Amino acid sequence: MISAIAIDDESYALEVVKSHASKVPFLELKATFTNPVQGLEYLKNESIQLVFLDINMPDISGVDLAVLLPKETVVIFTTAYSDYAVKGFELDALDYLLKPFNLSRFLKACQKAQEWIELQPKNEPSFLFVKTSDGQIRVDFSDLLYCEAQGNYVTFQLLDQKIMSRMTLSETEKLLPVSFIRTHRSFLVNKNQITKVEKHQLHLNGFVVPISLSYIDQVLELLKT
Repeated sequence: MISAIAIDDESYALEVVKSHASKVPFLELKATFTNPVQGLEYLKNESIQLVFLDINMPDISGVDLAVLLPKETVVIFTTAYSDYAVKGFELDALDYLLKPFNLSRFLKACQKAQEWIELQPKNEPSFLFVKTSDGQIRVDFSDLLYCEAQGNYVTFQLLDQKIMSRMTLSETEKLLPVSFIRTHRSFLVNKNQITKVEKHQLHLNGFVVPISLSYIDQVLELLKT
C-alpha cells in the first residue's frame, strides 16, 4: 500500500484526486491540503511515499515546494498549465498530470509510482522488541549474536545478556534482517558477528554455534556475500 497526500489550493481539484484515489486498491490517500505550508508540516511528522502536488499555488509554487520535500518522496505534479511540464521533469518528478485528468491517466501515474517505490532499496529496521516474562525488551540486531530454538522458546544471545521468548525459530527468522543466516535447524546466526569459521562450527565473540551437514554449503555461500 502506497501512502500519499495531495496538495492543491483548489478544493475541487482535491476532490477529484480523492475520488480517483478511492478507486486505486494499492493507494491510501491519507490527507489533502489546500495550504501547502500545512502539507509540508504534515510531511515532517508522517511517513508519506507519494505527493500529488499542484504547481500553480498563490503562496508558494509546487516547484518551490518540491525542493523542500524529503529526498525519498515521490512527486507527481498536477496542473492546468502544460508549459510547466518541462520544469516538473527537471525536478525529477515521477509524472505530470495535466488537468482535467481522468481515472485512467491517474491510475497510470499511480502504477508508475508503485513500480518506482518497489524498486527502491528497503530500509531494514535495526532492532525488535522481544516479549518476555518481564515485558517487552528491545534487542538491537548489532548486539545479537545468535538465536537458538529450545523447545517452545527461542533464546536470544546478545553480547552481554540472554533473553528467552515463547516463539518458534521460524517466526523469529521472519523478524530478522538478511544478515542472520540459518546454520542448523535450531540456530540462526548473525554473520556480522562471526569471528572464526571451522568445518562444523562457527565462533562468535567467545560463543560456539554448530553448523549441521545439511546447511554447510548454504552457510559457506552466504558468508561470501
